[in-house]
Amino acid sequence: MERSLPWTGNEGGDGEALEVLQSVTRILTGVALRSLDVLDGAVTLPQFRMLAILADLGPARSVQVARALGLEASTITRLADRLVGAGYVTRGSEPGHRGVVTLELTATGRLLVTKVATWRQQELARMLTRLPAEQREGVAAALRHLVAAAGDGYGMASRTVVPV
Repeated sequence: MERSLPWTGNEGGDGEALEVLQSVTRILTGVALRSLDVLDGAVTLPQFRMLAILADLGPARSVQVARALGLEASTITRLADRLVGAGYVTRGSEPGHRGVVTLELTATGRLLVTKVATWRQQELARMLTRLPAEQREGVAAALRHLVAAAGDGYGMASRTVVPV
């Protein structure tokens, strides 16, 4: 089923490119969401996002985690409470600054993030292998251009909630 999207930009083919990007967004979102199925309900999507951010940041102040997720400090505290209780995160403080709360993945938390990342990589590889080699190279080139056009750090930190 082909959908027509409103387009206010240059009509010279950009509308089709936008529709393809919308379709790719749905596919990649689906991969991200389905990847959590390998965890058998161990964590919720918001909890996993926090684990993924901690995997990227390493040990971090809770305010850094809040900023990276675009959440309020109180929300991070509640998420951390659940993840600490489940054994996926440890809470600490900085030496000499007892009021600064730090968060860090445990080995079990790292394992969850690795499990999801491995599934995602396998699923994306499965999709790519369905394309002839020359098309895979074209896809990689086009996506490199898109990443460059988005700019450094796009999607890494947000002022709004990042769902996946």
